[in-house]
Amino acid sequence: MTETTEPTREPDEGRPARRSTFVPTASAPRDEPNTSAPGEDLPGAPATAAEAPDRSVAEADTLAGRGASAPAATDDTDAAATATDAPVPAGATTPGATRTDTRVESTGAGTASWTTDTDVDTDAAAARTDVAPAAEPVPGPVEEWLLQQVAEGRWSQPHDVLGPHPVDGGTSVRVVRHLANAVTLVLPDGTVTPLHHEGFGVWAGALPGTVTSYRVEAEYDDETWTSDDAYRFAPTLGDVDLHLFAEGRHEQLWHLMGAHLRSIDGVEGVSFAVWAPRATAVRVIGDFEGWSGRTTSMRKLGGLGVWELFVPGAKDGQRYKFQILTDGGWVERADPFARRTEVPPLTASVITRATHEWSDGDRAWMERRARTSTHDHPMSVYEIHLGSWRPGVSYREVADDLIGHVQHLGFTHVEFLPLAEHPFGGSWGYQVTGYYAPTARFGSPDDLRYLIDRLHEAGIGVIMDWVPGHFPKDEWALAKFDGYALFEHPDPRRGEQLDWGTYVFDFGQPQVRNFLVANALYWLEEFHIDGLRVDAVASILYLDYSRTEWLPNKYGGREYLEAISFLQETNATAYKRYPGIVMIAEESTSWPGVTRPTSEGGLGFGQKWNMGWMHDSLEYIHREPVYRSYHHDEITFSFVYAFSEQFTLPISHDEVVYGKGSLYGKMPGDQWQRLANVRAYLSFMWAHPGKQLLFMGQEFAQPSEWNEAGGLDWWLLDDPGHRGVQDLVAELNRVYVASPALWTHDDSPEGFEWLEGGDAEHSTIGFIRKAGDERIAVFTNFSGVPVERRFGLPEAGVWREVLNTDATAFGGSGVGNMGAVTAEDQPWAGRPASADLVVPPLGSVWLRLER
Repeated sequence: MTETTEPTREPDEGRPARRSTFVPTASAPRDEPNTSAPGEDLPGAPATAAEAPDRSVAEADTLAGRGASAPAATDDTDAAATATDAPVPAGATTPGATRTDTRVESTGAGTASWTTDTDVDTDAAAARTDVAPAAEPVPGPVEEWLLQQVAEGRWSQPHDVLGPHPVDGGTSVRVVRHLANAVTLVLPDGTVTPLHHEGFGVWAGALPGTVTSYRVEAEYDDETWTSDDAYRFAPTLGDVDLHLFAEGRHEQLWHLMGAHLRSIDGVEGVSFAVWAPRATAVRVIGDFEGWSGRTTSMRKLGGLGVWELFVPGAKDGQRYKFQILTDGGWVERADPFARRTEVPPLTASVITRATHEWSDGDRAWMERRARTSTHDHPMSVYEIHLGSWRPGVSYREVADDLIGHVQHLGFTHVEFLPLAEHPFGGSWGYQVTGYYAPTARFGSPDDLRYLIDRLHEAGIGVIMDWVPGHFPKDEWALAKFDGYALFEHPDPRRGEQLDWGTYVFDFGQPQVRNFLVANALYWLEEFHIDGLRVDAVASILYLDYSRTEWLPNKYGGREYLEAISFLQETNATAYKRYPGIVMIAEESTSWPGVTRPTSEGGLGFGQKWNMGWMHDSLEYIHREPVYRSYHHDEITFSFVYAFSEQFTLPISHDEVVYGKGSLYGKMPGDQWQRLANVRAYLSFMWAHPGKQLLFMGQEFAQPSEWNEAGGLDWWLLDDPGHRGVQDLVAELNRVYVASPALWTHDDSPEGFEWLEGGDAEHSTIGFIRKAGDERIAVFTNFSGVPVERRFGLPEAGVWREVLNTDATAFGGSGVGNMGAVTAEDQPWAGRPASADLVVPPLGSVWLRLER
């Protein structure tokens, strides 16, 4: 942080200076003044202003419009390297401390250094200009009803009345200090000016010359508090930022809104900004002012509905909320842009700054990522619910175990179920209230950065689930934020998701779209996330999704045109700003062009979950082997459309809960048969065109369903059968990553060739995956007996067995081909070569052609 300095003034003989005292805000008096109800008449108020006086007064007609200037922000410390509390000004004392004399050494424009001394220059003040003797200035008049509005925090432009304003011959200052016995202004040179009480807790006075820097000393029955005046500072938001937000095009909106630690004119504090266009008034409350809001009313900037206030002395780690005056009275809301929160079920937002320093390993990862694409690289994803993977551990504590486990298994990426803050743990994170705040259940935002940093150092990518389609109705969060539908669509036929009991975002509102698009960018930029999996895309795309009553689009159709545009904008912007990331759609319908570029009319996702493959293949594998031959199309149909999109094959959390059973639990037969079925199915999944995603616990065939309230059954790894499944997954990933044929042409038939697709009688399929000169033949037998016969192959030669799910090392019976088969130039089933091959029961064999 750079500090500005003023010329040092020499001390002068005369009266001793009075030392300022600093306000430790947490214990400030909390008593509220008498307030009028929303519709109550105010003394002396014109009839039209009884409920909420006209806030569209021309600026020239206000006190602020007559030329008072205020200091501007000189240093944004939000990205400072250390997360220490804002320092107490040098020489400040807390209530009860012994007063000592001080001298002001003015060390820069608008900045005063307070030092201990007994003398002070009485002829030169750092914060005012010298003036010739003249009539004493007096405060400008303010009507009684307006004073009451300001005192109650119900006036949208408190800076028009409070703070410094020019008057004839000097500067008028007004402050609100309820229950104070006396209030004085203390200038940097130690000059003390008493203020008089005008009523309702408002104190006023006037000083000669132009005064821009001062502190306010308020004496109460038991103590004296001294603090900087929040109303002497200029707005911390610029016109360009507000213009971009108004148009819905601010790509770093989190730098504009929310709470940000700053230094303005040498004063440390926090600037707050919130969007509440239909609020009559807004106050920020928190640890820094005793949770009353009586001295922290915010001002409304322009017609957009953004409210702003810089609060001197507010510190890192303090809690806060917004009080919003609606037609029904005051309501409290958490900050939609809060970057940290209390641990649920507590709901306050928390002031924070990022201090994590990314490692060289992370920087190297990010540089490599920018040069590559997941489309033509291996991608095998381990899906995790952090709270139940290892219950009770933090972001930092889980790092070593998680990295070791993922490296042993060979997954290239981890995908976390939503980590944004959510009040109900049973929602698994899919009912978000704090879109910009990592859940505090596992630590601070920097703790999450540490975990991601460590994963990147270990060569593991990080994907996070993101939920932009809907949000819960908790009254302290986004729902009816300013008393009306704001983030949600106002018509329940479009603004509510009845199945989930949630609200749906208003995708046609520019500021709401900006809130969401910027949120996606926030996670990618601030946390180095490598990709976002967008939840429930179908519910976003269709206006009639799970609705009996719905509003059609302007053409009479069921497509949500504004939501389509929102998804396109999000994807296009994310890929433009962060090359190498991946945007993934959980889209359960046949919507065309989900992964087609937006320039070609597509939604612009990088990958789409193949829900059709998941549903059909699980239906098939659930059947007894003897009946599978009658449903052979269920295992082969996915190849018909396998290349129509960039697909990920998901065995996700959704498939192992709510009575569906775990992957192991879906399989028929006894334990040996179930484990064999799991091994064969995973082999088929890894060889199928597309990327893979496997939910935690399925890597070792956990029999029980997933329960977010408990942990995984890690003890099963002591069982050779379950340990064998985990070892198979590790081998699948090892061979997969080392074999370009298995991932180079995931979206193109160029990399695939059928060898055997119609052998329903034996429930057996065979195909080739290829890239360049590499050929891998995959044969899978879903019947309960071995299949021993001749199969066609594309070339003669030695085909080495690189994987056999029935190997004894994986818990199988050891049926196989003695490590290799030799194909002869004997045409078979339309192929130029063939070989006799054994495919084990409930097993899969991979063969690589030796060159």
